Amino acid sequence: MSGFLGGSAWAMARDISEGHILVTDRLMRRFGTADQDRLMFEIDKKLRELRSEQPGLDDQKALLLRNRRIQRLTQARGILRGVRLRRRG
Repeated sequence: MSGFLGGSAWAMARDISEGHILVTDRLMRRFGTADQDRLMFEIDKKLRELRSEQPGLDDQKALLLRNRRIQRLTQARGILRGVRLRRRG
């Protein structure tokens, strides 16, 4: 059984973007370095995927949903980066 919520790093990145998982320092600290690397890879991959989707400018709901997902993943990436820096120091 993996330590990732949802079963895998991909599923956890997806759940973070959907808002099902609230990312905190405490949650990220429980992962080892290899798991953090896998999660960072999947978060970056999901961000690229979301940024490639370009809803029409007249579809405000789709734009808002896309931007919220991007924001959640960007915040998770920042928190994970901070945890990794503190672990090194």
